[in-house]
Amino acid sequence: QVQLVESGGGLVQAGGSLRLSCAASGRTFSLYSMGWFRQAPGQEREFVAAIRWSGGSTYYADSVKGRFTISRDNAKNTVDLQMNSLKPEDTAVYYCAADRTPRIMAVLNRASSYDYWGQGTQVTVSS
Repeated sequence: QVQLVESGGGLVQAGGSLRLSCAASGRTFSLYSMGWFRQAPGQEREFVAAIRWSGGSTYYADSVKGRFTISRDNAKNTVDLQMNSLKPEDTAVYYCAADRTPRIMAVLNRASSYDYWGQGTQVTVSS
């Protein structure tokens, strides 16, 4: 089993920055990739970014490319999401997810590719 705990959410003005962190514990050696998703009220869960534990290859949704950066610290078992130039439409609950199956990067934008999920952290961007 793997446990994921997100932190770093909050309220920020448009144009500002936030850094989210996801701490993984348990059988983290079994993991191949990590992802961030978000869900706004009344909307489906949406892919944001993904990263491989080994090698650090990354994959971003078009809506955040150039503004968000995903990174990982293998020694600390953490995955961060640096969010810059935030917009009101970035407002959502952000979830960290972990995948224990080797997959091509292109399918890491699917929620069904992930085995473990955190509880989520709220990000609110005011205009």
